[in-house]
Amino acid sequence: MGHPTIYPTGATVYRPEKAWSGYTIFQAAELGALLIDMNGREVRLWKGLRGFPNKLLPGGYVLGSTAERDPRYGFQDEVDLVQVDWEGNIVWKFDRYERIEDPGIEPRWMARAHHDYQREGNPVGYYVPGQEPQVNRGRTLLLVHKNVRNPEISDKLLLDDVFIEVDWEGNVVWEWVLSDHFHELGFDESAKNVLFRDPNTRFFGNKAGDWMHINSASYVGPNKFYDQGDERFHPDNIIWDARETNIIAITDRRTGEIVWRLGPDYSAPEVKHLGWIIGQHHAHIIPRGLPGEGNLLVFDNGGWAGYGQPNPSSPIGVKNALRDHSRILEINPVTLEIEWQYTPTEAGFLAPLDSYRFYSPYISSAQRLPNGNTLITEGADGRIFEVTREHELVWEYISPYKNKRNTNMVYRSYRVPYEWVPQLEKPAEEAILPLEVADFRVPGAAPRGALSVVEIDGTAALGEGAFCVADIGERKPEQEESSGS
Repeated sequence: MGHPTIYPTGATVYRPEKAWSGYTIFQAAELGALLIDMNGREVRLWKGLRGFPNKLLPGGYVLGSTAERDPRYGFQDEVDLVQVDWEGNIVWKFDRYERIEDPGIEPRWMARAHHDYQREGNPVGYYVPGQEPQVNRGRTLLLVHKNVRNPEISDKLLLDDVFIEVDWEGNVVWEWVLSDHFHELGFDESAKNVLFRDPNTRFFGNKAGDWMHINSASYVGPNKFYDQGDERFHPDNIIWDARETNIIAITDRRTGEIVWRLGPDYSAPEVKHLGWIIGQHHAHIIPRGLPGEGNLLVFDNGGWAGYGQPNPSSPIGVKNALRDHSRILEINPVTLEIEWQYTPTEAGFLAPLDSYRFYSPYISSAQRLPNGNTLITEGADGRIFEVTREHELVWEYISPYKNKRNTNMVYRSYRVPYEWVPQLEKPAEEAILPLEVADFRVPGAAPRGALSVVEIDGTAALGEGAFCVADIGERKPEQEESSGS
């Protein structure tokens, strides 16, 4: 089923008495970092600031990148990560991870940053009471790329994922390289064989295979499981997820070992009840101070991902796991029980027939809000919405801004409290009741309702020569012959 060509954009639903109100920041396609209020008013645009993602810090500071990506340097690699103030002045910048000196390319320093980063003071990059990110000092965790060769994984060049920490002065003070931990990732022999032959190279030709594609990295943060003695959940450890392999894992910040992992296989008895988590984004531990603290929250995209046994939809075993709808999962990371979820069923759709109506096969995110609601970015369609614990829709916004591919996709959004932006007065909050879609018309379109109506009386006597459908099975053989059929 295709999408409609005409649909409302901007804020479409707002119930102030049930929503957790504040400002929301997201990347408005090619325009820049956009800050909106609950009624969708565009209160600030940082034009030209790229967002992979954009994050707002207390005091009206914004994090993002300043330059267009150049595919010659690497897939989705940002040149820098910067912090700008309310007026757009750069007050902090990091770009000195790798100096690119390939033949035919002007030498330059690059951060090679992609998908996620965290500023010291806050583990996850969104509002947490009592855990404010630093704005004029502190370390920054970045997810970056590095080109490597590792014959244990593949005979082809790999686009590898790396975690680094940099200090305020831009010095790299810690580094963790994913490919060094291949043996800890839980691939079976069939997955290893497929990965060796094709480490996800279809986007890059002969350049490098994006074999894991990590899209989130955050600190575990203070939590009850560590307080109870479970060292896997040390607050300084890093939780991350890899979209192409259906893996969510925790890296021990001190030893470098992977100490906790979900995936890549979800058929084992201890995880079978979860169903397959596929192509997921924004996996993180809900921070202390928010409802559900300590649990894993993840946007389980569905779509296509994984390496393994071939099947009819994946003849060579690349992207061999598929599902055509998305889920938000909140999982206890110790018991692995689902504590809360938002699926097409909770959204009010008929499964499996209408499951695709909550579906973003790429990008997207979920943020736990202080009142227990969840802010969801259904990124592929540019839809940002807020639901209660009981799955009631209390806020919705559709981005009107389209990128070069003519889609209004939103990578990730964040809700922050009004007080984080002291430059603005708290806006007036005006409820937005949902449209009655059946009666909504564009100018010039006719209203609902027939000009004239004729009622069919199913009890009326049949005319001469007519028969009921129910009578067909009772016709005698001589009737069949005489009918000529």
